[in-house]
Amino acid sequence: MAWLREDVLSLVPHAVPYVFLTAIIGLVITWYIRRMQKVALIEKLPGPPGIPILGNALEVNVEPREVFAKLVSFCDFGDVMRIWLGQRPYCIISKAKAAEVILSSNKHIDKSRDYTFLHPWLGTGLLTSTGSKWHSRRKLLTPAFHFKILEDFMEVFNKQSVIMVRKLEKKANGKDFDIFPDVTLCALDIICETAMGRCVNAQENSESDYVKALYRVGALVQQRQTRPWLQPDILFKLLGYAKEHDACMKVLHDMSYSCIKERRVQYQERKMRKKKQSTSNEDDAFVGKKERLAFLDLLLEAAESDRSITDVDLREEVDTFMFEGHDTTAAAINWSLYLLGTHPEIQARVHEELDEIFGDDDRPVTMNDLREMKMTENCIKEALRLFPSVPFIGRELTEEVVIDSYRIPKGTTIMIVPFRIHRDPEQFPKPEVFDPDRFLAENCKDRHPYAYVPFSAGPRNCIGQKFALIEEKVLLSSILRKFKVGSDVRREDLKILGELILRPEDGNIVQLTPRKTGY
Repeated sequence: MAWLREDVLSLVPHAVPYVFLTAIIGLVITWYIRRMQKVALIEKLPGPPGIPILGNALEVNVEPREVFAKLVSFCDFGDVMRIWLGQRPYCIISKAKAAEVILSSNKHIDKSRDYTFLHPWLGTGLLTSTGSKWHSRRKLLTPAFHFKILEDFMEVFNKQSVIMVRKLEKKANGKDFDIFPDVTLCALDIICETAMGRCVNAQENSESDYVKALYRVGALVQQRQTRPWLQPDILFKLLGYAKEHDACMKVLHDMSYSCIKERRVQYQERKMRKKKQSTSNEDDAFVGKKERLAFLDLLLEAAESDRSITDVDLREEVDTFMFEGHDTTAAAINWSLYLLGTHPEIQARVHEELDEIFGDDDRPVTMNDLREMKMTENCIKEALRLFPSVPFIGRELTEEVVIDSYRIPKGTTIMIVPFRIHRDPEQFPKPEVFDPDRFLAENCKDRHPYAYVPFSAGPRNCIGQKFALIEEKVLLSSILRKFKVGSDVRREDLKILGELILRPEDGNIVQLTPRKTGY
């Protein structure tokens, strides 16, 4: 039998390649079968015909300004439809009932791959994290948006809005100008001070390295999202973009780490003062003085009790606040100003409301004042309905889901389009009409809960929406207490860019005229 064993052993080296090849073929066949099953499910959805390999990629290979309009036009194929961008399937949703399946779920919370281009900047903070990390971050950050903390930020909102209004006074001559940058820089100053506890004075110095880096990084991320040839890291580097991107990253991250270091020292000093106060019977006016805390201070407190929270974790969340906390708010205020400028009769109602609240008093806005701004708030909400700051909500499916009887397979990118959901005539009669009264209580009661999602909805809704609405009311009311706003831009002539935020390509061209003296 020894000779037989030797013969068998002699065949082993020759058999290995065949076994390996058979395994490879088996894996390929398995992949192909699963791929065809996935394709078969996706193809049951309505959508435009594609071409082999590229799918519908050529249809969206248009100028950046045309991408948003093209993606929105795809919604005409159905409330739930599909496109292929290369080999990646996208399911586009434009109806409240279908969106609810995704947004209300505790399972489908992973952001789409398009958010990966933000990772070099934001890491895996609250916006981009998934799974257990997202749950822990959400739990950690929720107390930072407590009503009492938001109330403490009113001082910042008012201070920065006064600076903005004084700048606008120089332009309030009835002539056309772009107000978008003025509002954006004000919102940037607010989020820097509330998030990091540092004034960057963007309104006075828009040429600072930090401000320029912030806007350049945003532009580079938008370019990568809309230009497929820039998405592979190697091509992004070979084409020369990575060097500039990395330089901007250094400026932004250096600022964040500098703030963390600075605020940590102040946090320890504050602890020592409190300890001294608790062991002393002497009055200490300095210790007793109330200090306004930034979001970063609240994170530092959490980090002290949880040693697993590193400076990188803190930086991720601070950068996330910076990213999410100014452009979206600025866009909402600008769209509100545009719509009020084209509807003077509605603007008159806002002026009447503000006059009833403030009269001729130039005092700062209070939380009690904000509660009285029903009409002003409804105008902001209606502006966010027509022009939601975030044009798309993207999720990546980690398991199959059924939507409108369609089986959507794992690995599909879901793209929810608030711009179209908000224009459903069943939910919003005459959807293109600017009508703030849609948000009166009696007009909201029968509306689908997912028919209005400017801040997303469900477990992964925007944690800062109360912060945003308070800021928007303060800034918008500060402008309208002082000025009348007009706009000659017709809705049909608007060129809308749907990139990181939804904004007018040519800016927000308005005219301001003074209403009264003072301020």
